[in-house]
This record gives sequence, structure tokens and C-alpha cells, in this order.
Amino acid sequence: MSIFRLPDLGEGLAEAEIVEWHVSVGDHVRVDQPMVSVETAKAVVEVPAPFSGIVTVLRGAPGDILPTGAPLIEFDSGTVVGRMPATSEEYVEPARVQDPRSHGAPRARAVPAARALAKSLGVDLETVQGGGRAGLITLDDILRHANLSAAANGARATNGTSATNGDAASPAARAMAAAGPAGGSVEPLRGMRRAMAQSMSQSRDQVAGSTVCDDADIHHWTQRGDYMLRLMRAMVCAWRAEPALNAWYDPVTQSRFLVAHVDLGVAIDTPGGLIVPVIRGIEKQSPDELRAAIAVQKQAAHRRSTDPSDLRDFTLMLSNFGTLAGRYGIPLVVPPAVAILGAGRVRADAVVVEGAVQAHRRMPLSLSFDHRCITGGEACRFLGAVISDLEKPE
Repeated sequence: MSIFRLPDLGEGLAEAEIVEWHVSVGDHVRVDQPMVSVETAKAVVEVPAPFSGIVTVLRGAPGDILPTGAPLIEFDSGTVVGRMPATSEEYVEPARVQDPRSHGAPRARAVPAARALAKSLGVDLETVQGGGRAGLITLDDILRHANLSAAANGARATNGTSATNGDAASPAARAMAAAGPAGGSVEPLRGMRRAMAQSMSQSRDQVAGSTVCDDADIHHWTQRGDYMLRLMRAMVCAWRAEPALNAWYDPVTQSRFLVAHVDLGVAIDTPGGLIVPVIRGIEKQSPDELRAAIAVQKQAAHRRSTDPSDLRDFTLMLSNFGTLAGRYGIPLVVPPAVAILGAGRVRADAVVVEGAVQAHRRMPLSLSFDHRCITGGEACRFLGAVISDLEKPE
């Protein structure tokens, strides 16, 4: 028996969710044949067969989240063509494994999120009736069961007996259980939203964030609408004036690495969540090249086909949230980067010019930085350089 494990998909991520199997048990697969589609934090990726052979076991079902390195698929070792060492290692599959204490009876089948919620609420999965396909237990099944149990416990409490079910539950889990299916539905964070939760938690825990805000007067622009290109050019000018913000910070060694090129992470809003693909070496690209690169990344983001290599190692970040709404914000720095520039909605402001009040179009800017390694002076000089370039005519 040969076991193929979920590979590192090149994003430095710890897990991936199975979206769809393209093979079944008993199929003969060929080298590089797509076996399964998995969703990482940012993209849907097809995992090809590393060798030829006959599939004997699929280790997981659509919706299961597996850690990198976990067994993904098994092949009959006598049919494998290619170099792949066999292993007799056993894998405990979350949804289908037989519990050795049950004398051969299968464990209750449940999606991973339902197992987690059941554990939090103290619900025994063996007592829950699954409403999913083939009796699969879902989140709604857990909430329905917990709500019924809470009602029963309340009745017992009225009769003088204690109710201990769910005492260890979190406040959120208690609230969901109390609301029940009629009060709403549970939406597990997956893919982009799951990655956002993780990266924002990382930012909260690791970054000493600070933000400075100002406005750029763009009244003299003769063309309107191509804000991204102007912002990118301005950030390159600011990098040349104050290189400290185009860097990575290592808290272990307490050192920062000043990067000699600008790889810009651009925040893109999609129906599936936020994604930050990287446009590399923007200081070397022409406006037409940058415009084309932005279009390619936007298209890939909406198709969920962004290459994993385009989602890491940005040196600076840009969020042009003003295309949606908002004037100023507090963008969050994602380590190891140390700075992110946010651009708000452009609007006409009253400004004083030679003693007279005039209406000028101004772009609000918010620059967040990691105060562990960036001084306020460095941040202000960077922001000032951005403004100086934006205020130039085309």
C-alpha cells in the first residue's frame, strides 16, 4: 500500500479543504492526471497524480479540511508505476474511521466543523441524527440537537435536577445553540475568509500597529479614474525617498530586511472574500505593463485561479478601498511586511487657495505601519512622498 500525502502547495499554509474528487476507488490513474481539487486560503488548486496506479482509498470527502502532510489518497502498491515508497502507516480519517472501542461499529459521520461545534457544546455525535447525504451530520444538525437538549435540560432544572450539558461551550456556541436553526444558519469560514481570519489574528498578535492619515490634492489631474497606477507610482517614489517601509521584520532576531525591489500586494475584493495577489517589481514596469498585470490578477482572483506563488512575499501592501466606500481607515499590516497604504473615496473638499475658498478634489490616505521597527518620522516621510507625487499633474 502506498500513501500519497497532501503536499505543500507553495503558499506556506497549514491546511486545505477538499472541494471535489476527480477519481474514485478502483480507478486507474496516470501520472499528472488531476486527482482532486482542494481549496487553500486563497485559491482552488488541482492536485495531480504523482505516479500511475489503482486508487484504493480516498482519505476525506468534499468539505473536509486536511493539514498539509496528511494522507490524501492510497494506491495499491502492486500497481504503482514510478518511484514511490510504500508505507504501512495507518491514518485516522475524521469522518469515516471505525472507533476501536466500538467493536467494529463505524463512528458517526460528520463534517469537521460539526465535530468541532459538537465538542464545544458537549454533544455526543452518536446521539445526533444526521440530515446530510447518507446520514452525514452537519452544523445545523448539531444546533438542532443542542437546542432540543437545552430545552430538555431546562425542564429537568425546573423539576430540581441539574443541567450540565454544554457547560464548557464558548459564548458564541451557547448563543448559536440557543438560537437554533430557526434563528439563523451557521456559515463556517472557508477559503479566503478562513485565511483572512488567520492573517488578521496574526496581525493583531504580532504587529504594533499605528496609522497616520492625510490628503493628496489631485485637483490638477487632467485624467480621472486611473487611481491604481498613480498610487503605485507614488509608492515607488516614496520607497526611493524612505526605503524603511519596504521591508520585512523578523521578531525572533529583531532585525528588518530592507528589500531592494517593490513587490506590491494589492487587495482585491471578490464574492468569496479578500485576496491579496502580488505584482512584482513594480518599480521596473511601465504604466501599460502595470495595467495589464492588475487586470490579470483581478481576473484570476474572481476565477479562483490565482497561482500560489503570486500570494506570498509581498514587500508593501495597497488597499484602494475608496472604490467601494470610506474616507479614512486603519488598514492592518500582515507580517512579515511592515506597511500598508489605504486610499479612500475621492471627493471635493473646500480648500483655501490664496485667501479664497475653492472646491478641490482630494484623495484621503491612511498609512498603517509596524511601530516595532518603523518610526513615526519614517512613516510620515513616506506618506509625504506619496502625497508629493500624487499632487503632480500627469
